[in-house]
Amino acid sequence: MRLLKEQLLRAAIAVLLVAAPLAQAQDHAPAKRQQYLYVLRVAPQMQDEAKWKDSDRAVTMRHFERLKKATESGQVILAGRTTSEPLDKTFGLVIFEADGEQAARAFMEADPAVQAGLMTATLHPYSVLLQRAP
Repeated sequence: MRLLKEQLLRAAIAVLLVAAPLAQAQDHAPAKRQQYLYVLRVAPQMQDEAKWKDSDRAVTMRHFERLKKATESGQVILAGRTTSEPLDKTFGLVIFEADGEQAARAFMEADPAVQAGLMTATLHPYSVLLQRAP
């Protein structure tokens, strides 16, 4: 009986020696980035295509290039827009990761199309639950 108690005590100590560093590593693990979505809509004053100037189109190219870079760096998960709709109905979506709401809002507000007033944007906390394999 004494031998069994010693073996159980040794096993418990071994488990503690292995588990303690693992628990400590989890405590120091970087926080998981949160997911957000922002919805883009064409600003009311820009919903008539005749009002678009070359400078406005250049801004939308900067908007696209910025999202492309953020996708390549892994921050943006998905970005896209509706098609074949009038400008007052169309919208875009950007699903991305940020360290928190303040960082997410800063990312959204730094969008060139938002800064130029060509598009409005609303931020929402989001969570991708299902995604098809590439």
